[in-house]
Amino acid sequence: MKQLLLGFHAVQTASGAAEVIPIITVTNLARTMREMQELGVWLIGTDDQAHESIYDIDLKGPTAIVMGAEGEGMRRLTRETCDQLVHIPMQGAVESLNVSVATGVTLYEARRQRLGAKSAKK
Repeated sequence: MKQLLLGFHAVQTASGAAEVIPIITVTNLARTMREMQELGVWLIGTDDQAHESIYDIDLKGPTAIVMGAEGEGMRRLTRETCDQLVHIPMQGAVESLNVSVATGVTLYEARRQRLGAKSAKK
């Protein structure tokens, strides 16, 4: 794995997060995903055809969120390597979200669950 150097526009778009979140690039995604699984990380892939909702699964443990490309979604091997596939429930005329919005919704739900678990222990 190599640390990814971001361009000016990517850093601006990240609104400060690029300085605090490690961003890496890998040459073989499926192999890296399997290595993460061996380390106990649960791989959750988002797919609009998945049966389970992002709101119905446990995201409190060691988890990696796998997002597909806009339009094409995840490649077959990437999808098959995920431990679980989930969808974001949609209402009304909206059929899907772009990948950046879907990532935000998914990360927010993971954070919400983790904060809820901590406050429940107090």
